[in-house]
Amino acid sequence: MPDAISSGDNAEAPVEERLQNLIENLSSYIEFYHGGSVKLISFDGKVARVELGGACEGCPLSLNTLHGWIAGTVRQFFPDITVEEASTAP
Repeated sequence: MPDAISSGDNAEAPVEERLQNLIENLSSYIEFYHGGSVKLISFDGKVARVELGGACEGCPLSLNTLHGWIAGTVRQFFPDITVEEASTAP
């Protein structure tokens, strides 16, 4: 029997790994269609901190992308996880 990760059904993978995969898929879509990107910076078990890049940097709609699209998609798969923008301050 193939393992869960290689078969594409990663339901047995740790939450952080599944979250990372979801965000990478979102980033691929955002990059292909909009020229932007999203990257998981940290995850403490409850809060996922992400960084927007590419065309999303400085875009006036980036907060809509973050809160509506990215956080909304994450919430569908992980209802207990909150998505926040990672601080860019040192």
